[in-house]
Amino acid sequence: MSGKRPGAGADLNPSGAASPALPDAAAGHWVDTLAPPQLRPYLRLARIDRPIGWWLLLLPCWWSAAAAAVAAGRATPDLGHLALFLGGAVAMRGAGSTYNDIVDRKLDAQVARTRGRPLPSGQVGVRQATAFLGLLALIGLVVLLQFNGFAVALGLASLAIVAVYPFMKRITSMPQLVLGLAFAWGGLMGWAAAFGDLAWPALLIYAAAVTWTIAYDTIYAIQDLEDDEVVGIKSSARWFGAHTRLAVGLLFAATVAMLLAALPSIRAGVVGYLGLAGFAAHLAWQVRNIDTSDPRRALMLFRSNRDAGLILFAGLCLDALVRAG
Repeated sequence: MSGKRPGAGADLNPSGAASPALPDAAAGHWVDTLAPPQLRPYLRLARIDRPIGWWLLLLPCWWSAAAAAVAAGRATPDLGHLALFLGGAVAMRGAGSTYNDIVDRKLDAQVARTRGRPLPSGQVGVRQATAFLGLLALIGLVVLLQFNGFAVALGLASLAIVAVYPFMKRITSMPQLVLGLAFAWGGLMGWAAAFGDLAWPALLIYAAAVTWTIAYDTIYAIQDLEDDEVVGIKSSARWFGAHTRLAVGLLFAATVAMLLAALPSIRAGVVGYLGLAGFAAHLAWQVRNIDTSDPRRALMLFRSNRDAGLILFAGLCLDALVRAG
């Protein structure tokens, strides 16, 4: 899958060469069709053209907030918190991606899927990217400061994991584990924002989100198997090899098992269990359709995890509404 194919929405980099939409961007996204050409490289740095990233960062926050509502007997999660988590997820996904691209710019230049990104293609310099990172981090901090003190401290603690993640693909065959520890952090945040502390349900949701992240990012890494082997980038997809489908299936099974353990502790009702069943069915469908020789299918399955996560969130929200009524 080439990172330099011509296409709609192309703008010009400083050398005058066409800079098309990236191969894993959402087709026809407004970043590539409507945004001013001078802003497109920054929007791409923040992955605005790939909204699946912030969705996957956001969903554990929403699961945890919905679980807190069920546990507290409220009809709905705190809608203000849900909105803040949305804004924070977009900002911090953008900040994390920009930081990752600064660290990985030389590696990205060697991989077909990523060599068209703004830094390795020369559309943005390191100094400009660093300033943009600071702006996004400031927005994320402003959002975080709207929560209680415990949630603020908890959110800041996640930065240690975010800081080391880009280096993990150089030293471990399971960088997806570190990504999971970072991306799943919202599983703690939703509960902390609601109650000002942590409890077993939040820890189980966090653990479930970690294994879910490892599994879906393993599917995502299938796209880069050939390039990663040549360049020497490590990934769970390379490590699992011929056993990738089995490994993803076991990780998804662990995800469902931990969520199943969390539901009784929040006194979830039938609707909550039905939501989990729908989530589990979606994960099973993904496992059945994994094909390590088909990068396009891998991208489609990876993106489908937004829908899987929304099924679980909807089940928890409906359970809260039914039980409170």
